[in-house]
Amino acid sequence: MSSKAKEVKTNAMRILSQAGIPYRTSAYEVDETDLSGVHAAQLLGVPPEQMFKTLVTKGEKRGYLVFCIPVAEELDLKKCAQAAGDKSVRMLPVKELFPLTGYVRGGCSPLGMKKQFPTFFDETAVLYDEIYVSAGMRGVQILAAPEPLAEFLGASFAELTKK
Repeated sequence: MSSKAKEVKTNAMRILSQAGIPYRTSAYEVDETDLSGVHAAQLLGVPPEQMFKTLVTKGEKRGYLVFCIPVAEELDLKKCAQAAGDKSVRMLPVKELFPLTGYVRGGCSPLGMKKQFPTFFDETAVLYDEIYVSAGMRGVQILAAPEPLAEFLGASFAELTKK
């Protein structure tokens, strides 16, 4: 655990601690010119397939939906709609992210949003003992086992990315 991760206790970390879900943290220096998850994975020296970004969408029928997919992948909106049992979903505009979730782009966590929305993890998450998800701020990641994390969030696993 880096010193930055030791100094900071985000809401996402507090939630996992209170729930008794084991996790570790890892921190990196934020590069404001490249907030991509692939860059974050490179800075931490981890495979981009193991680091998951949190994307918020709005479904036609179900409202706001959260999808966690590997950082190098692209969301397949048709697969997401199917997984969520909705007719269609669209990406949430970045300007609406903070007011809705309390998180900024590059620091959005599936844990601790202002309201808990239906959440889905890409099915590849189960291939890893631990996956990385944002701790709720840029530069800090949480490492946790995917199954307990998904169970706590009431999340499902599904095929969510473009092939």
